[in-house]
Amino acid sequence: MTRNIPFGRPWITDDDRAAVLEVLNGTVLTHGPQCAGFEADFAAFMAPDGGAHCVSVSSCMAALHLAWLHFGIGPGDEVVVPAMTHTATVHAVEWVGARPVFVDCDPATGNLTAERIERALTPQTKAICVVHFVGIPCDMPAIRALADARNLRLVEDCALAVGARIEGTHVGLFGDAGCFSFYPVKHLTTGEGGLFVTRHPEVAKNVARLRAFGVDRSHTERAMPGMYDVPELGLNYRMSEMQAALGRAQMRRIGENLAGRAASFALLESLLADLPGVRVLDGAGNSHYCLVAVLEAASRNDVAARLKEAGIGTSVYYPHPVPRLQYYRERYGYEAGAFAEAARISDCSLALPVSWHVSEDDLRYIAASLRHALSKVEE
Repeated sequence: MTRNIPFGRPWITDDDRAAVLEVLNGTVLTHGPQCAGFEADFAAFMAPDGGAHCVSVSSCMAALHLAWLHFGIGPGDEVVVPAMTHTATVHAVEWVGARPVFVDCDPATGNLTAERIERALTPQTKAICVVHFVGIPCDMPAIRALADARNLRLVEDCALAVGARIEGTHVGLFGDAGCFSFYPVKHLTTGEGGLFVTRHPEVAKNVARLRAFGVDRSHTERAMPGMYDVPELGLNYRMSEMQAALGRAQMRRIGENLAGRAASFALLESLLADLPGVRVLDGAGNSHYCLVAVLEAASRNDVAARLKEAGIGTSVYYPHPVPRLQYYRERYGYEAGAFAEAARISDCSLALPVSWHVSEDDLRYIAASLRHALSKVEE
């Protein structure tokens, strides 16, 4: 019997709805206590003993854009970026006028490595942006050491990495800034929204001004309502109180969410372990956003079509290496084979669901359906 197992689904409860409704029943819809509370809640989750400073923003890309603006990255500068990522990672670099320098990924994790980054550095390199691919942490101690040795800014794109830690330290706290996403099917959602995270309170304070037009005084700091100055050029990248209230409610079960994803990932990975021609991407500290299976000997698109017939939702992370996308291909050129590992993951991998909505029985059904689909495609 065909099932209906979507790749992702937002986990919205009555408590979530009540939290949003409470805001709507009040009079403060922005610039209020929920955003401040969400920032504090997430900071405590990342670093219970302190050391994390969070700024709520409208998206992860907004956080990335704010990072480059704050650190003064612009025309004439180069930023090392992964070829294997969502286009938002690179768009943020483009929007400040810097040049992205694409680097191929490690085939086992989809991540950048210090060795690959170092080979791409030039005298114009001013920063590195790493992405924890599908929530698998990069080797941040090694990359941090490289950035320090070359005096480079280091920004972490943690869009899929809520809960990912390296020896107890949450990703996003190794770099000069970490940027998170709360899109509907992520580990927790605010509908749309993101967070800028840093270890440095002065950086957080400046980014908080930048996200709100560059205004020098918040509403609570103004001696007279409506009176302020604007000492720098800013943007409107604020999160609303409704979004923050939803995020705070979701934070109350983030431990349950992460534990469930980890258990689901482990079971599905074990069910696929003896399947020829299937290689699962994984690494220590994985946030288990999804399970990415690289199909070594079968057509990914054909397999995905058969899984769809079986009622199983899949996705692709990502449809192309970023330099192969039209905008970047036309702007910077693209040589076939230049990013072989990223292209292999883009062209041959399938992302399978391991979220809260997938039961143990569903996972066994997914594994059996994948096994069946591979046998039919290979006939």
